[in-house]
Amino acid sequence: MLLFSVLTAAVAPGVSLLTYLYLKDRYDAEPIHMVVRMFLLGVLIVVPIVVIQHGLQLWLGNHPILFSFVESAGIEEFVKWFVLYHMIYNHTEFDEPYDGIVYAASISLGFATLENVLYAIYSPATYGTLLMRALLPVSGHALFGVMMGYYVGKAKFATASKRNIYLGISLALPLLLHGTYDYIMLSFKTNWIYVIIPFMVALWVWGLRKMNRANSRSPFRFLSREDEIKL
Repeated sequence: MLLFSVLTAAVAPGVSLLTYLYLKDRYDAEPIHMVVRMFLLGVLIVVPIVVIQHGLQLWLGNHPILFSFVESAGIEEFVKWFVLYHMIYNHTEFDEPYDGIVYAASISLGFATLENVLYAIYSPATYGTLLMRALLPVSGHALFGVMMGYYVGKAKFATASKRNIYLGISLALPLLLHGTYDYIMLSFKTNWIYVIIPFMVALWVWGLRKMNRANSRSPFRFLSREDEIKL
């Protein structure tokens, strides 16, 4: 019973954040089965990512900068981006800019949820530590996904000359943000909370602005509800 409660506490943040981001889609909500599929793909990529990371650690060592920006953020964000681009970018359901945010966050939160479950099982997790993980790494993955999805959404509907630029940003920006997060957590041994909290607050403010901006560019924003249903 205790294990069930701990696992529920580990899964709840990812599902709650994904629900929140899904409901923020004001004009043309994505099919639930597509969102669930991307979430499950995020779960499945945990194993190959861990294997690659372990190999890189044996090769490159654990220098804080290399670990933060290459072994951790570099591998995780690249694999998420690879899945997002190859599974969703050309899909017919990707028909407005905000869809990039929904699908990228689905993959990121699938990854973060399994990571959280493994932490709860193999570490001495308490409800306090799981709450802290919900506020920091799980929401961090969600926001890295928001940034990735925002620029993938811009690329999808941009002119050919700007498409590759936005695709490059969609990988580079979440990688840099994720790497900075990891570097803060590794480098500030005692006063990390005074650095990470402003970082996360700024990330949330920035992420919410990106969500509102993506929604404002929806081609469905001028349609009535009846017209939207006909589409």
